[in-house]
Amino acid sequence: MFDNIKEELIKNIGLKRYNHSLGVMNVATKLAVKYDCDVEKAKTAGVLHDCAKFRDKSQLFDAAKHFNLKIDRIMQKNTELIHGPLGAKIANACYGIDDLEVLDAIKYHTIGRENMSMLDKIIYIADYIEPGRSFPGVEEIREIVFLDLDDAIKKAMDNTILFLIKDNKLIHPDTINARNYMLYNEE
Repeated sequence: MFDNIKEELIKNIGLKRYNHSLGVMNVATKLAVKYDCDVEKAKTAGVLHDCAKFRDKSQLFDAAKHFNLKIDRIMQKNTELIHGPLGAKIANACYGIDDLEVLDAIKYHTIGRENMSMLDKIIYIADYIEPGRSFPGVEEIREIVFLDLDDAIKKAMDNTILFLIKDNKLIHPDTINARNYMLYNEE
């Protein structure tokens, strides 16, 4: 499958973003093995998670309009969040992915959601910790992700929320709801 989509992905998202996607795919594969998740689904969602991160930002809105994607108020202000839901639409329409679990993992890889599936969690955190990422706190999360996936995700969400607050940016309610759900349902 990956040979068939490589050229199209590179054309749409660029070589640097494609290499990032390969890094996410590789981390997701390792996490899928560790946490007994379908490896092929993890590979597919990993490589396609950023398929809507177009090099030309005007394509983002054109594609969203084409797919009748509802863009909420937060996404209108923080357009970086559009590529998840749009990516699920593009993965389906352009790359032939019809597995709802894979499409959901792509859709929610940036903001998360309540009651995330194992695949949702794996793609969310694989994107956060892939080897090309370098920011304060990422090493700690890389160390704990293979010990406690949920703890790694909560720490990643905490770091993201704190970063957004310091940068005076909007926080998507789905991220807050995802974090609260995890905290509420801790054993």
